[in-house]
Amino acid sequence: MLPDSTFHNEEQTDNGSIRTVLVVDDSRLQRRILVASLKKWGFEVTEAESGEAAMEICSQDPPDLILSDWMMPGMNGLEFCRKFREHSNEGYSYFILLTSKSEKNEIAEGLDAGADDFLTKPVNSDELRARISAGERILRMQRELSKKNRIVSETLDELQRVYDAIDKDLVQARKIQQSLVPELSRKFGSSSVSLLLKPCGHIGGDLVGMFSPGVNRLGFYSIDVSGHGITSAMMTARLGGYLSSTYFDQNVAMEKRFNRFYALRQPEEVASLLNARLIADTGIEEYFTMAYCIVDLRSGGLKMVQAGHPHPLLLRKDGSTEFLGEGGVPVGLVPDIPYSQIEAVMEPGDRLLLYSDGFTEARLENGDMLETEGLLELIAKCDSQHSGQEFLDDLYWNLTQVMSSEYGLEDDVSATVFEYNGP
Repeated sequence: MLPDSTFHNEEQTDNGSIRTVLVVDDSRLQRRILVASLKKWGFEVTEAESGEAAMEICSQDPPDLILSDWMMPGMNGLEFCRKFREHSNEGYSYFILLTSKSEKNEIAEGLDAGADDFLTKPVNSDELRARISAGERILRMQRELSKKNRIVSETLDELQRVYDAIDKDLVQARKIQQSLVPELSRKFGSSSVSLLLKPCGHIGGDLVGMFSPGVNRLGFYSIDVSGHGITSAMMTARLGGYLSSTYFDQNVAMEKRFNRFYALRQPEEVASLLNARLIADTGIEEYFTMAYCIVDLRSGGLKMVQAGHPHPLLLRKDGSTEFLGEGGVPVGLVPDIPYSQIEAVMEPGDRLLLYSDGFTEARLENGDMLETEGLLELIAKCDSQHSGQEFLDDLYWNLTQVMSSEYGLEDDVSATVFEYNGP
C-alpha cells in the first residue's frame, strides 16, 4: 500500500521513498489518466510530451521515478531511457517503460537500455501501485548503498591523506637514517672499510658503521634491530649515537685515557655496556644482534664479539673461507649476560665480511632461504677485480638475481666489509 502525501517528506525521500514522478507520453489523454492516479496517491508529478522535453526536465531536476511510453515520435522511450542513463548524476531514478511490447528480445533491449521495469498498456492502477512500491524498495537499497559507498570513499580519501602525510614523514626519516652512515667507504692507511645498507621499506632496522680514534686503531660493526619499520628505525638512531663516528665522548666503544686521547674498548665490554643500557630502559622491548670488531692495522690482529648476529665470514687471500664465532646472545635480551671475545689474525689481502640475516634468509624462487652456502655462491660470482664498495654492490646485485620475485625484499639487507692490506 502506497503512503499518502504526508508520508513523503525530505528525510524519507533520502531513505529511498519516491516523492517526485515524471510522466512522459505523447498522448495527452494517457498522461492525464496517469497523472490523476499519481496525484491521488500523493506524488509530485511533472509531465513531458516527448523524450526531448523529458531530458530537459531531467537535466534540471531528476525525479525519483520516470514513467515513459516506449512508442513516441522523435526520441522514443527506449532512446530517452538510454540517454537519461548516460547523463544521469550521482543519484538514481527508477525507470518504468510503458509498452504494448511483450516479446522477450524487446524486453531485453529495454533492460539493456537501462529500464528497471515494464508495464503493459493500458496500465492497470493496482499493478502500477505495486510496481511503484517495488521500485521504492529498490531505490531505498540503492540509496543506502550509495550512502555507504560515499562514506567508504570519504574514508579512503582521508586514509590516503594520512598515508601521504606518513609517507612524507618516512621519506624525511630515511634521510635522517641515512645521515647515520655519512660515509659508505673510507680508507684507513692502506686498508679500508665499506658499508652497504638497503632497507626493505622507507626505513629499516639495520645499522652499519665504522670509527677510528687514531692511527692504526679501527672499529667497525653490523647491527640488526628486532622487528621492522618505525620502531626499529628509532632504535637504530639511538644506537647510531651510542656508536658515533663523530662524537667520541658519546661513543660507548671508546674511553678517554689520561685526559688526552681516546682508546677502543674491548668488543666484549662494548656488548656488555650496550646490553646494560637497553635492559635499564623500561618499556623498550626491542633487542638487536651485533657483530663488532676492532683491529690493529699494524699487525692485522682482530678482536670480535658476536651477539646473536650471523657468523662473520673471513675471506682469505688464497681463496679459502672461514665463518667466525659461536653465535652469542642478542643485546638487550638477557640481563648481565657474559659475552665472549673471538680473536684472529688477518694477513694482507684478507677480507672480513659482516652481514645481516637479510642475506642468508632471503627467499629464493623455490621458496627456500639462501643460507650460508648460498651466500658463498653469491660471493664466488662477484668480480674478482672488485673490492670495497664495488664488491658489496656486486654481492647485492647477485642477491637480487636469485631472490624470489614473489616475496621480494622481505628484510633489510646490510653488510660491512673490512679489507686488510697490511700496515
